[in-house]
Amino acid sequence: MPHRHPLDNPVRSALTGPHAHFAEPYGRLLRYPPEVSGWLALPDEPDGPVDADWADAAALAGPGGFLSLAGFSVPPPEEWEVTFHAEGVQLVGAGMATAPDEEAVRLGPADVPEMLDLVERTRPGPFMVRTVEMGTYLGIRRGGVLIAMAGERMRPPGWSEISAVCTDPAFRGQGLAARLVLAVADGIRARGEEPFLHAAADNTNAIRLYESLGFRLRATPTFLGLRVPA
Repeated sequence: MPHRHPLDNPVRSALTGPHAHFAEPYGRLLRYPPEVSGWLALPDEPDGPVDADWADAAALAGPGGFLSLAGFSVPPPEEWEVTFHAEGVQLVGAGMATAPDEEAVRLGPADVPEMLDLVERTRPGPFMVRTVEMGTYLGIRRGGVLIAMAGERMRPPGWSEISAVCTDPAFRGQGLAARLVLAVADGIRARGEEPFLHAAADNTNAIRLYESLGFRLRATPTFLGLRVPA
């Protein structure tokens, strides 16, 4: 099989690389602990025993359970329900200019309740009670209140995904998201890695922002949410 880029199957690349300590194996499958991330990684080989992989995925989630897949091209069995199907973009920031931010503070487990509240109000994407353990998260506070944040999610070898980029609606338009993305990217670059991120293909405002910061389109993955037949 030809060599694949680590970002072609980023969940599996991360769970067999820098995030191996999170990996929960089941047959040929790998997943994050559900309280860390909802992503499931199927094998790279589309011509492998796919039926057995889907059977393992069903056993892992249980009857009526949910699974999330990123960038996997083999269709699920017909009896599985697709709960969401989103076309996305994968943007890479190799060579982009980055910068630290003096106002940004490191966020940790003690900040999770505030982070979850901000995520609930802004809906940047999945964020669980232990997602903060996946990498560095930075936030900006005003009056002691967390109003913006961004951090790291999947970490394929040589890369780190910027995720959970969100700003309280009352503070939008001040460039906070851009500053935090550049600051998180600066930390990634300091480790000798390169930043990348995902966005919904129809989120033109976010894509325009990321491109203005130096990110460039690499791929157009599909994101699937699936429910196992009950």
